[in-house]
Amino acid sequence: MPVFEYKGKTLAGAAVQGSMKANTRADLERVLRQNRILVSSISKKAPEIQIKFGTGIKRVEVSRFTRQFATMIGAGLPMVQCLEILATQMENKELAKVVNQVRDAVSGGATLSDGLKRHPKIFDELYCNMVEAGEVGGALDAILVRLAVYREKADQLVRKVKGAMIYPSVVAFVAISVTVGMLTFIVPVFAKMFSGLGAELPGPTQVVLGISNFLKANFIFLLLGMIGLLGAFLWWKRTPNGALSVDKGLLQAPILGNLVRKSAVARFTRTLSTLLSSGVSILEALEITAKTAGNLVVANAINKSVLAIAEGDTITGPLKSTKVFPPMVIQMIGVGEKTGGLDEMLNKIADFYDEEVDEAVSALTSVIEPIVIVVMGVAIGGIMIAMYLPMFDIIGKF
Repeated sequence: MPVFEYKGKTLAGAAVQGSMKANTRADLERVLRQNRILVSSISKKAPEIQIKFGTGIKRVEVSRFTRQFATMIGAGLPMVQCLEILATQMENKELAKVVNQVRDAVSGGATLSDGLKRHPKIFDELYCNMVEAGEVGGALDAILVRLAVYREKADQLVRKVKGAMIYPSVVAFVAISVTVGMLTFIVPVFAKMFSGLGAELPGPTQVVLGISNFLKANFIFLLLGMIGLLGAFLWWKRTPNGALSVDKGLLQAPILGNLVRKSAVARFTRTLSTLLSSGVSILEALEITAKTAGNLVVANAINKSVLAIAEGDTITGPLKSTKVFPPMVIQMIGVGEKTGGLDEMLNKIADFYDEEVDEAVSALTSVIEPIVIVVMGVAIGGIMIAMYLPMFDIIGKF
């Protein structure tokens, strides 16, 4: 479907311009007249050829759009006008383009959820289903507020988990880089100096020199081998068995596993609570939650509960049998089912585990930081001692 650019004025005399998909100019003129826009010019937009990697749109930008959209809808502004204003104000041109396309779809008679579903990489299934539930229930403004709160808390959780890994990763990278740099550039200088001594070198010094010579002779091959192994691992991780093995390994990891499990529980309970409180059925909510779980082990556990619930079972039994979720979570979900307040109970669990994630992040950082520093100190200190041992021998002879 071609894209047309138009200019015109509203009945109040305000100038407007934009772009919209339509089969013909006549179709576009009819849509604009329905929106009370007096058209002054219409031109066909030339197709753009672009090469993109990813969407170029951050999660936080979608969350900000959702919050602003909810505020404007709650203020009583027409939906098309809200989308047009938001697209005009956006700094991210890619997101502005998407919002304009959603606006065009709504102007053409589609529902908001249908317009959002045309951009699955930006608005996931959870987002679209919640909006659809709000449209059907006549409570779109309340649903958008709830969705904005959910996304903001989910983004905060992601930032916490990523933040916990940044410092140890940077320290480890620096330690490895310094060690490789010393073995590649500094140790050979000592090796030339020792070669003129003619004396037998101590064992530690011979080991370090051997490692240095091996790195210098095979650096390119080692680098290519590491890149190849990384590529093979990433390919294997994308396979069903590989992804399941990696996710299972993360949950069982001695230090990191606690953080991964708590963040998975927080995401599961927050997502399910948001969907249920928005009017989505329990089965559909669980199916969507499984797709957005972020961990295949957790997703498989949720899918098992979906099958059991479809056969008449409660949600607690299947979740308990998977042994993925902590007993306290199962017990609180059971209480929520019995009292008829499952969504509120899930929200309380999510709040609790958000705090648990904070503690897990602090614990992870406090454990990994000294380990990395000690390993770095041992590696660099060992190299330096090995290089100075021959000098001590020489000094001892005098």
